Amino acid sequence: MCHNGTFVGIARAVGLGLFALIAATAQTRPEWRKVGSPAVELSLASAATGPVAQVWFSPKGTELFARTMSGAAFVTSDFETWSLAPRGTAAPDPAATSAFAETTSLPEPGALPLIAAGDPSHIYALGRQLFRSEDGGHSWSSLTQYRTNSIVGSGQHSLAVSPSDSNDLVLANDYGVWRSRDGGLTWAGLNQLLPNLPVRRIVTTPSGTIGTRIETEVLGSLELPAGGSVWLPSGNSARAAEAALWARYSGLIGVPVTAVGASGSTVYAGSQDGRIWVSLDGGASFRLSRTETGGAVERLYVDASEPSLALALLSGSALSGSGPHVLRTTSGGSLWDDLTGNLPEGAVHGITAERSAGAVYVATDRGVFYTRTDLQNATVPTVDWISLNAGLPTAVAWDVKLDSAGVRLYAAIDGYGVFTTAAPHRRWNLRVVSTADFAPHAAAPGALLSVIGSRVSAARGGNLNYPVLSASDSESQIQVPFEAAGPNVALSLQTNTGSVTVGLPVASAAPAIFVSSDGTPMIYDADTDLPFNAQNTAHSNGRLKILATGLGKVRPEWPTNLPAPERNPPKVIAPVQVFLDGTPLEVTSATLAPLNIGFYVIEAQLPSITNLGTSELHVAADGRESNHVQIVVEP
Repeated sequence: MCHNGTFVGIARAVGLGLFALIAATAQTRPEWRKVGSPAVELSLASAATGPVAQVWFSPKGTELFARTMSGAAFVTSDFETWSLAPRGTAAPDPAATSAFAETTSLPEPGALPLIAAGDPSHIYALGRQLFRSEDGGHSWSSLTQYRTNSIVGSGQHSLAVSPSDSNDLVLANDYGVWRSRDGGLTWAGLNQLLPNLPVRRIVTTPSGTIGTRIETEVLGSLELPAGGSVWLPSGNSARAAEAALWARYSGLIGVPVTAVGASGSTVYAGSQDGRIWVSLDGGASFRLSRTETGGAVERLYVDASEPSLALALLSGSALSGSGPHVLRTTSGGSLWDDLTGNLPEGAVHGITAERSAGAVYVATDRGVFYTRTDLQNATVPTVDWISLNAGLPTAVAWDVKLDSAGVRLYAAIDGYGVFTTAAPHRRWNLRVVSTADFAPHAAAPGALLSVIGSRVSAARGGNLNYPVLSASDSESQIQVPFEAAGPNVALSLQTNTGSVTVGLPVASAAPAIFVSSDGTPMIYDADTDLPFNAQNTAHSNGRLKILATGLGKVRPEWPTNLPAPERNPPKVIAPVQVFLDGTPLEVTSATLAPLNIGFYVIEAQLPSITNLGTSELHVAADGRESNHVQIVVEP
């Protein structure tokens, strides 16, 4: 049974939600949103997180404290949610919570035997596993072993025993905090909400079938699938590939390389003494570009389409007495300018930019900062760094990255994970993209387009009006008239800064599946109208509802800028196909979305037998493919 009324509400909410996201960019305060949780799935007793150095109970055992490797202390009273411990909270002297024990043997080489304050009748030992002895250390039993591994992960650092219950054990190790309430028979993690994800680099942002990928300390390469909340191990190690490049270029240049940036055959390499080399032949040979010495080159950003633009982050130098610096070249390294300006003192770690908007973002010990400057010409730079920290936790920012469309900014915050917001530069960088995925597509009759970077009051292409459906100072939404024809049209836009004309390719169909800001495709269960995500998966023999735009003309003809009827909405004329892992599905209908403007709904039938796991889905209309997205399917 199709709950059409419910889906109408969903589609209308999607439209409102997209414009709410648009309007947020007009605000001075960034609207940061957390991406996923701090938890990582490593096939342990439950979700893991980053290393924790020490755990201890309050005197009455009603509160538990944890100190992470970064030195931050957190407290929980419900053993689920964590908050920063009160200012001044100090971890107790380990001697106050445990004492070194003399034993006749150790359960494994290097294990640390101790007597916990809450359980003086036993001796524990911290090693790769947690061990306990009931006979003074003559014999040992593991409390965490499962087959040949530890059920809570290795590298045990600290043990706390509740003062009110000697069977209530809490363990801190390389993979977070773990609790047993039955003396070590069973274990559960307390990591789901502990802000302790040691993210160091953002490798990719959500795009198509790729989720958010990061590099971390200890936990390696991780990926957050679209719509997921728990990070998964990723086999693609950007750090390993980068280290290999450093080693290769260090040998060619003759000094230790600390940063590499590349676009096409242009490669920049920075050294630990602040010098920078440039290669124009893919790294086969280098010339010295920047001869000044100082702090190490920490990061290099190279523009993907114009490699003559590069930005460099340099650490402070104790020898020269200089602080960190941000450098710019627009000439392929012939000249480097200083963009440091009023950037607050503190180490700098990550950098990204948008050339046409002149936007530069940096990640520092003091958070995330942003400036606008000329990134296309060798002009005298003027910079005024603006803090983007409102709404972010107070912690070190390790990296920043823009999504492929250049409309969302991502930041890696130590311990707290990844956050995202609408990129502030959007309001100064006019572009026309699909409203579905904020990527450039051809315009199709009836499609929804977003004009990024301006408030549009009127739009006209050829002799047709393109109705403006919504507008803010930074973005507007327009509909392509159903009468529009290609192959190209000069789209004239009346904006808050004047008249602008952009070239717009037009095709009979240019399908695009709607995706949310975290990369989750807007695909629903046709029987319940519930969205599919990591928690609510599709099943074999089920039916899908796919929310899209750009499917082109419909029959009967329908006026532009008019919501589709609730019953018997017009059908798409172009042949529509849906593919799951390259295999076509049965398409049962493709129509305008009832009571909406510019939205289309495709219904498709899943086969009776499907493989378990993540599958790739895309739509085709009139021979043109949409963006590719991920969907989890179970048998």
